[in-house]
Amino acid sequence: METFKKVTVKATISASIEKVWEFWTEPEHIKKWNSPSVDWHTPFAVNDLRVGGEFCSRMEAKDGSFGFDFGGTYDEVKKYEVIAYTLGDGRKVNITFNGKGNETEVIETFDPETTNPVEFQQQGWQAILDNFKKYAEQTNI
Repeated sequence: METFKKVTVKATISASIEKVWEFWTEPEHIKKWNSPSVDWHTPFAVNDLRVGGEFCSRMEAKDGSFGFDFGGTYDEVKKYEVIAYTLGDGRKVNITFNGKGNETEVIETFDPETTNPVEFQQQGWQAILDNFKKYAEQTNI
């Protein structure tokens, strides 16, 4: 198996760390932002946010042509700071949250899979993060 270096995507969200954390981790919010484009959606999400807990989000093309489950098991959870998990295929993901007043930086670092080009994966993960930013900034709680 070819080994790739880790890939990083990031965004600064104009929202408090508390709001960003809630929107990132609560299934009712995940279903509203977890897609790379308007052609995709997440009709189902569950999240047991604790070390050893599992999560799963069902991502589907809205036209029904393709879909997949994105899930894994949490390795580390530090509220308002870090979420790390292992995907079902063994790849690792680390997310850091850096809150500063009414801004929160979210940095995701992940092991790419070997099927699709790394650049394609980075663009997809960045698009989802950008969609999260838009949702968090435009949605009141």
